[in-house]
Amino acid sequence: MHVVVMGCGRVGSELAAALERGGHGVAVIDKNVRAFQRLPAGFTGKAVTGFGFDRDTLAEAGIESAGAFAAVSNGDNSNILCARIARETYGIEHVVARIYDPRRALIYQRLGIATVATVAWTTDQVLRRLVPGEARHEWVDPSGKVALVERTIPATLVGKKLAVVNQPGRYWLTAVTRFGKAEIVTTDIVGQEGDLLHFVSDINAMDELQHRLDTAEAH
Repeated sequence: MHVVVMGCGRVGSELAAALERGGHGVAVIDKNVRAFQRLPAGFTGKAVTGFGFDRDTLAEAGIESAGAFAAVSNGDNSNILCARIARETYGIEHVVARIYDPRRALIYQRLGIATVATVAWTTDQVLRRLVPGEARHEWVDPSGKVALVERTIPATLVGKKLAVVNQPGRYWLTAVTRFGKAEIVTTDIVGQEGDLLHFVSDINAMDELQHRLDTAEAH
């Protein structure tokens, strides 16, 4: 697949290199020709000096044959503008924009542009390492509605069918990590000591889920 990457900063250069290692054709766009010095030695993709919203620049980067487009410059406005052009003008299916302002991420997501909210993600990762006991979720979707939640099995669920915890429309057990190996659960899976339980949860139901686990003996 041919991929166009707009922005050759630290993220863009690493992304371009990773895509090329994966066997994809890559073109990188940046307005600053010196930015291409970040690309690794031996990079065989195309480096195009210009702006990601300029038609001629995009044409030189091979936008017409691209199957994916990533806007990862250091400007939110530029990223979303270029991502929308790629999606709406050129009909590229796989488009993602890097967004620094987490308040904008949801707006852009509703426009059909997948976003990576850098600040929100980084904040979450730092908090996990500073106060690991207070981690509420492993991942949350850009709309802020659905979360992946990991919890250690309570002693009261050991030896019991784990499906008793599920609450349709609120939270649902989807996988269990047992002896270091994750597996998708079945409806008849029985809990074992040391299990890590992985739930998909409504973001507003996480306290409810925790209470359900804390009081599992009563169910």
